[in-house]
Amino acid sequence: MDSQPVFAGRLGLQQRVLPAYRAPFFNALAAACEGGLSVFAGQPTRGEAIQTAEKLETARFYPARNLHFGRVGSPFYLCWQGGLIEWLDAWQPDALIVEANPRYLSTRLACSWMRARHRPVLGWGLGAPQGKGSLEPFRKPARARFLSHFDGMIAYSQRGAEEYRAYGFPAENVFVAPNAAAPRPATPPQERPQSFGERPVVLFVGRLQRRKRIDNLLHACAALPLESQPEVWIVGDGPAMDDFQTLARQVYPRAQFPGAKRAADLEPYFSRADLFVLPGTGGLAVQEAMAHGLPVIVAEGDGTQDDLVRPENGWRVPPGDLGALTRTLQDALTNASRLRHMGRQSYRIVAEEANLERMVEVFVNALSSMKIGYRGD
Repeated sequence: MDSQPVFAGRLGLQQRVLPAYRAPFFNALAAACEGGLSVFAGQPTRGEAIQTAEKLETARFYPARNLHFGRVGSPFYLCWQGGLIEWLDAWQPDALIVEANPRYLSTRLACSWMRARHRPVLGWGLGAPQGKGSLEPFRKPARARFLSHFDGMIAYSQRGAEEYRAYGFPAENVFVAPNAAAPRPATPPQERPQSFGERPVVLFVGRLQRRKRIDNLLHACAALPLESQPEVWIVGDGPAMDDFQTLARQVYPRAQFPGAKRAADLEPYFSRADLFVLPGTGGLAVQEAMAHGLPVIVAEGDGTQDDLVRPENGWRVPPGDLGALTRTLQDALTNASRLRHMGRQSYRIVAEEANLERMVEVFVNALSSMKIGYRGD
């Protein structure tokens, strides 16, 4: 196997917050930067359910002073990150990667600081979808002006990449990095029997929030024919856990809530499951399920699942569509042998395409397009 390409300069990377699940990626990216990597990030709002990392191992962490205006997720939310210029002055990056979100007002200052020194800035984001409503004619040119600050774009998905190209980015300056949270799996998953046990097992792993739509999963399972109804394991904890447990007792008592599990404690659940289901938003656990050889059902969202979940390894259903989820579950649970084949395809995808190593490679190749500090085979 070819050695991983290397960025020989100093890299700076801005984030609004530093989620714990991103720490392995930043440490891996730092290992591919000979001049080092410094991450600038602040704290979330009190109402956000984000588990943050307090430090990094290989990368450096420089704390930002986040000032939040409005509620995160609302059309009027804005963020200012104090300390940004001080960080740039201290770190002196040869290249900078920032979140491509126009609601982060201080990002423009960072772009100006880099441009004044003739150093490249790359944006990193979900995409730039066309909005709706009466304000869209005003938002679209403002979004285009914001994106014009960047020399290149790194998208989470092919859909996002196409959206950036629609704003005028040349195809060669738009890159797709899979939204990975785990390294390439070291060993193949265990072989599962070609038939279900007494009942098939459906698994969910994640933080229990309303947006995860566990309610839809419970109602969908309850709507299945009695002989097709699976065991359901809902692994995780969170603010909506009590509500989901109450609903399960009412509509689907077969559901189990073992609580939050991590690392080795999760292994028995992935190993014994037949199908992984993500009925709402989020979904980095999808990759972990795929690494364990599980087929998946996911709700369509921001495009990050489009490249990961394909007809050969799973199903994508419209978000919030209970009927579609019910029909898809019934179809999936009728053929154990087909699920096993789809699970093998899931493993292949994460082993070859969607892993931390591949994500780092795309980032370094994107930096290489800026013609600075790159050495590859």
